[in-house]
Amino acid sequence: MEHIDKSQWRLNTGDLVQQTALLAWLNREECGEQFYKAVTTGRVLYEFWNRISGEDKMEALRAEAILGISKYIQDHPNATKEQITKEVEKHILIFAAKVEAM
Repeated sequence: MEHIDKSQWRLNTGDLVQQTALLAWLNREECGEQFYKAVTTGRVLYEFWNRISGEDKMEALRAEAILGISKYIQDHPNATKEQITKEVEKHILIFAAKVEAM
């Protein structure tokens, strides 16, 4: 018998809520259909908002800046406060330019 990867069956929070609402609807629970419609509508609107607003891209740029600063500090453990400040300012300016270009 083939090994089943249990992690493939795990649901993230949004999927769990949506599947719970679907189950309530399928079992003809009171308000199950409305619950399912509300959850699905909310998830779709949230995804549209993230794509339109660029929120996901902004978060990726923020993480990139933080990682760049962290890498500098890791690679330069004896850097002075002034050197670190200059590096942080550099990454903030790069971040700001990328956000402005969005």
